[in-house]
Amino acid sequence: MENVFDAKDAQNYIDRINKLVEDTHGLWGKMTVDQMLAHCCITYEMVYEPEKHKKPGAIAKFILKTFVKPKVVGEKAYPRDSPTAPQFLITTRKNFHEEKTRLIGFIQKTQQLGADAFDGKESFSFGKLNSQEWNNMFAKHLNHHLAQFGV
Repeated sequence: MENVFDAKDAQNYIDRINKLVEDTHGLWGKMTVDQMLAHCCITYEMVYEPEKHKKPGAIAKFILKTFVKPKVVGEKAYPRDSPTAPQFLITTRKNFHEEKTRLIGFIQKTQQLGADAFDGKESFSFGKLNSQEWNNMFAKHLNHHLAQFGV
């Protein structure tokens, strides 16, 4: 798995994103390319702009930590057409160029902060994660959706 904290791997993600155009169609799923970019930004918004999102309550957080976390932060790739959590659903069209710029900026910021900044950092939904778990979550999500759109 790629390392989102490594400059070369982060640039690889950016290069893949830069291959997308406004009319790139997904190979599966229902999202348009602009919606996919906005969807990918949500993971980073929960780190860098948490005020945009409602935190899960105690029961929901317990369920997320117990049942969802292992699938999200583990090494195994997401299968096609995996279910999407409600807070990650994008139902309206977005500005392709704005979402692309935002996602690239989030990737760059994450890489520049580095693994040490994420080791033991509190996740919005899963509690404290180590840097490898953060990496797996970011990398798996990016790889899943960039592959969905053929890049």
